[in-house]
Amino acid sequence: MKNWFVFGLLFLIGLSGNAQLKAVYLRCEYLQNPLGVEDPNPRLSWELTSDQKNARQSAYRILVADDPALLKKGTGNVWDSRKVTSDASIQIRYSGKPLVAGKKYYWKVMTWDAGGRPSSFSEPALWQMGLLNVADWSGAQWIAREVLPEANVIVPFAHGGGKKEWGKRPDILPLLRKDFNIPKPVKQATVFISGLGHFELHLNGKKTGDHFLDPGWTQYAKHAQYVTFDITSQLQNGGNTLGVMLGNGFYYIPGERYRKLTGAYGFPKMIAKLLIEYKDGTTATVVSDNSWKTAESPIYFSSIYGGEDYDANREKTGWDRPQFNDVGWTAAVVTSGPPQLQAQPAEPLRVLQSFEPVSKKEITKGTWVYDLGQNFSGIPAIKVSGKKGDTIRLRPAELVREDGSANQGATGSPHIYTYVLKGNGVEEWQPRFTYYGFRYVQVEGATPEGMASGLPVIKELKGLHIRNSAPEIGGFSSSNELFNKTNDLIRWAIRSNMASVFTDCPHREKLGWLEETHLMGSSVQYNYDIAALCKKVVRDMINAQTKDGLIPDIAPEYVEFDGGFRDSPEWGSAGVIFTWYAFQWYGDTALLKEAYPMMKKYVSYLKAKSKNHILEFGLSDWYDIGPEHPGVSQLTPMGVTATATYYYDLTILSKVAALLGINDDLSLFENWAKEVKNAFNDKFFNRETKQYATGSQAANAMALYMNLVEPEYRDAVVQNLVKDIRDRNNALTGGDVGYRYVLRALEDAGYSDVIYDMNNRSDVPGYGYQLAHGATALTESWAALSSVSNNHFMLGHLMEWFYSGLCGIRQAEGSVGFKDIEIRPHPVGAITNAKATYHSVRGLIKVNWQKEGNQLTVNVEIPANTTATIYFPPGYDKTPVKTGSGSYSLTAKKK
Repeated sequence: MKNWFVFGLLFLIGLSGNAQLKAVYLRCEYLQNPLGVEDPNPRLSWELTSDQKNARQSAYRILVADDPALLKKGTGNVWDSRKVTSDASIQIRYSGKPLVAGKKYYWKVMTWDAGGRPSSFSEPALWQMGLLNVADWSGAQWIAREVLPEANVIVPFAHGGGKKEWGKRPDILPLLRKDFNIPKPVKQATVFISGLGHFELHLNGKKTGDHFLDPGWTQYAKHAQYVTFDITSQLQNGGNTLGVMLGNGFYYIPGERYRKLTGAYGFPKMIAKLLIEYKDGTTATVVSDNSWKTAESPIYFSSIYGGEDYDANREKTGWDRPQFNDVGWTAAVVTSGPPQLQAQPAEPLRVLQSFEPVSKKEITKGTWVYDLGQNFSGIPAIKVSGKKGDTIRLRPAELVREDGSANQGATGSPHIYTYVLKGNGVEEWQPRFTYYGFRYVQVEGATPEGMASGLPVIKELKGLHIRNSAPEIGGFSSSNELFNKTNDLIRWAIRSNMASVFTDCPHREKLGWLEETHLMGSSVQYNYDIAALCKKVVRDMINAQTKDGLIPDIAPEYVEFDGGFRDSPEWGSAGVIFTWYAFQWYGDTALLKEAYPMMKKYVSYLKAKSKNHILEFGLSDWYDIGPEHPGVSQLTPMGVTATATYYYDLTILSKVAALLGINDDLSLFENWAKEVKNAFNDKFFNRETKQYATGSQAANAMALYMNLVEPEYRDAVVQNLVKDIRDRNNALTGGDVGYRYVLRALEDAGYSDVIYDMNNRSDVPGYGYQLAHGATALTESWAALSSVSNNHFMLGHLMEWFYSGLCGIRQAEGSVGFKDIEIRPHPVGAITNAKATYHSVRGLIKVNWQKEGNQLTVNVEIPANTTATIYFPPGYDKTPVKTGSGSYSLTAKKK
């Protein structure tokens, strides 16, 4: 007995001593404790922590149970992976018993370190399955208040106001309700719901969850998304009521006010299933059908482009509670919906920040303009008092005119929010189914508190910033205040345009212009965990692809634009490039497999459109700086950026084919790429001058970054790129497409000093110029023109350099998910210190460097189960240092 006690004591001491390597931050399908997982073999990931350096995982064991009590006892009745010898910690496929729709599963993981010593198990995590096929919806039907006649469907949408004979068209905005009973104790209750264009779910008088504009907008002719909510805590014994409000979104765009597009898939509709699991083991369901009741909403106008109107006198008090008298409500109409329903894979939009006014100004009697101090995506929220029937209008705007009034001239006018008071004390209201990009709010028909006018009184006005709620995982700062402000400028444009698609602007268009996904992808990924959103964006492109292979410039493609605005290779190639980047950052091989047919079909489309392997169509280097007003490329001739991107696509596809083991395609793409490279160099490269095409910054940089330049000419092309910049007194000319590659080519060639000189200024169009002209979010044009959007993230490429260049956080060649890290700081100019943090899929990476005289100190933190190589800049007396995980402080001096 004594020996067993000693053995047990030693075993416990061993576990305690090895607890330095432990799995944390468990995720399923990229998310913590997700609901509505549809993959029958979902992917599991974790990070590792350790209090020792060079900590590595040598094996793992995953337990999955359908009862948390079993898991606590160490039993995986659904899956026990046993000990798996592997250092893998991301995207590990569940391989247990078949998973049941709607069911919750609980899991935990233990690991072994490099010495074979085990850790304790992690804290438990969970996921809940979604509905895996049509039968799982248990007969739920799409229901609506009215059904749009087939003759009135407008798909694809019209660009602009549409035909005059369409007129205003009715705006059917319903409330729907369903009473049900809970007769006994509930173990768990889940709602699976989709409402098009958008919905709010209420239960027993309270909104469920904190989401905004659910579900994300999609190509409704092909699919829609549903959202899963755990409502167990909201249920009560006896009578309960589900209530749903519907808004139009992109599903139906009314024929009033401003609209970039006019179209209609149908009137708003919804489908829902409530799954109730009782503690006695029985289950019950409540589904959407014609037993639901419907009435008109107090929202009487809603447009994703034009704003929203609400009449508080139309409210049905208690409509979403039991015992409400719904006499006079009509039976819901059963209708049809999109052919496919998928669980929403990405984080929802949420209200994530609130802005108070920094000032207010009276423009005319009864018209006040509030300045919220920041240009952002969102909605205004008011508290107001007044008489029954008083009407207040709110007009948001990015800019103001000379007289101080709201200026919507470049962002879509009119976009208005209207509130009709019920005259019952202090009333609170905010729009539900639309949003805008704004800094200012013009209030018409009311005055601030303390003003004697006889008009309604604004007790409070604030701005609510909404965006995709992907976790913020990066941070940057330096001794250069202009760069810090530039980082904030770009960050606000990213925040404002990260919805359920990556929009170009949060007001005028709200469309998913695809070039931004890959050109700004790294900048976004250093700052936000968009792994789940990447899946949604890639699926949008798959669904937007045409039969002949075209990936249009926008996805979802609600409207078929003309010319380069529909078909530009730099935009459509997001289907290849962005998908590949998502794999590199997050290790998502499954997404590559899902997207591979789209990727292959797209390059075949480009080949069919090419002439001798050259693509001479599209928008080229959009919004570059030339002699004319910005637009289609001025300095780089048609064909350069498109063909270079085409070649880049082919080099990526050869890597994907190799990764997926498709050997026939590997040789196909390698040979194809060689032909395009030869054709590109024959047409565009001047061997005498060592320049590409006109020698523009974009042309030379793209040839360098995409490895189109033959090795013997590479240095000469780099020098020509640098010379063009220096000859322009360090002014930039690259646009939406080209400037990212200018920065990449310069950084890769060791010319971060040139990047510094180009951007550490405010006297010529660029980031500093925008800040000097009052911008608080990145603008559409380098020159901050008031005639275009002033919240646009397409030119924010410098943010990538802050992380990868200035602070030096990069992946090693061939690394996936930052398994092998490079730290290559570039101390340039007068900057004396800089720091950046990036929380990768494997853990937190930190870099903090300081320069004093001829000495450079670099402090780094490397996550467990990864390796890193720390490089000092040329001219310092330290060779590269290879490390494992841990914290390090290294110092070197100039030679």
